[in-house]
Amino acid sequence: MTNTTDSPTEPPALDGALLLPGDDGFDAACTGYQLAVSHRPGCIVAASSAEDVRAAVTYAAARGLPVTARVSGHGHTAPLDGGVLVDLRWLSGVDLDPAQHTARIGGGATWQHVLDTASPHGLAPLSGSSPHVGAVPYTLGGGIGLLGRRYGYAADHVRALEVVTADGVLRQVTASSEDEPERELFRALRGGGAGGCIVTAMEIDLVEVSEVHGGSLYVDVAEAGDVLDRWRRWTEEVPDTVTSGVAMLVFPDVPGVPDELRGRQVAQLQLCVAEEGDAAQVDRLREMVPAVRDTVRTRPFAESGALFDEPDRPHAYRSRTAMVRALDPGALTRLPATVGPAAPVMCVAGLRHLGGAFARPPRVASAVGHREAAYLMSVLSPVTPTSEATDEEVAALHADVLAPFGPDTLGAHLSFAFGRQADADVRSAFTPPTADRLVRLRQRLDPRGTIPANHTISPR
Repeated sequence: MTNTTDSPTEPPALDGALLLPGDDGFDAACTGYQLAVSHRPGCIVAASSAEDVRAAVTYAAARGLPVTARVSGHGHTAPLDGGVLVDLRWLSGVDLDPAQHTARIGGGATWQHVLDTASPHGLAPLSGSSPHVGAVPYTLGGGIGLLGRRYGYAADHVRALEVVTADGVLRQVTASSEDEPERELFRALRGGGAGGCIVTAMEIDLVEVSEVHGGSLYVDVAEAGDVLDRWRRWTEEVPDTVTSGVAMLVFPDVPGVPDELRGRQVAQLQLCVAEEGDAAQVDRLREMVPAVRDTVRTRPFAESGALFDEPDRPHAYRSRTAMVRALDPGALTRLPATVGPAAPVMCVAGLRHLGGAFARPPRVASAVGHREAAYLMSVLSPVTPTSEATDEEVAALHADVLAPFGPDTLGAHLSFAFGRQADADVRSAFTPPTADRLVRLRQRLDPRGTIPANHTISPR
């Protein structure tokens, strides 16, 4: 594959704009929420139509250049070095059909765009805890959302996808597409990522949810060292309407941090109850843990970004994940010390409760793996330039954090895996037959690797 940083000759005709190095907005479009790496394309196509995307892919393919999309999310793993970057952020329209409970979403729309459009009608998407994330890439990775135990993976609720494949053809792919290769592409995109094509629009189901009961209970680990096991025991008894997680983090002792959290290692129990009648489940958890801060209340789902109170400022970070069939109590007991103040580099350990509708098979087959997993575990650390930690130091700590959970690990989950992952970890995110099908499909769609995947699955 030829790389170039030269200005393009004979640029494609566009409805949007073509940006070259030095143009206003060029450098900003090369970065995003993830600051550890940056795209360095030869040009940027600020697409305002699907035809712009098709023209950009055709232009790149004819010249042997790589092309990839920039949306909005928590991290790109395969940055461009030369080639064409397609900025989809202007393809952010949301067309709602309230009667059918569906929405057609532009390839650059964030979940907040969808929430703002659907909420006035009492409808909600199966969005995640960070509404500034792009709706399409989130869904293509599977989509572990706030309503997931009630309704399942977001990928299971995709009705149609509009894509530009590496041959420059704009396609509408559904479960009932006339051509078997397009039906296979539909199955693969839902949970398998988008290597070999760029998604310009997506049609999804919405659910009737206008309000949720949720927020966070913050527990000082010094006061309840077994808080993780208490949460685990609570999750074993909650109904499918309750989705929850935990973030283990150390708050700095600096001004601006709430006094009750300042300088403490905290377990942040993150909660979302889809039906008001089950709000008593939170009261039961309150009785089990000594919370020093409590933000749980009933609120509109349009404000769901406040539930897990996740950071929204760009920074540099790396992470690894593990889908586990169970949480070993002994491993949970050791976890606070491994990720606490004495850890060699700063890190945040995360747990998400799965099961419920996550475990149910979809009506149409998809690439989502490890539906039998009961929990998702992740560990994330800032790296340079956000912190002084190196990739090597972070990788060593993350291996130590995940090691005790190894006997129960089924594989990785790539939506929460930031930074280059080991080949074995990427493949482990899927069943072996699914991984093989994804490799064959991408080789057939894009034999020259014109549109690289964020995480590349290596052939066996």
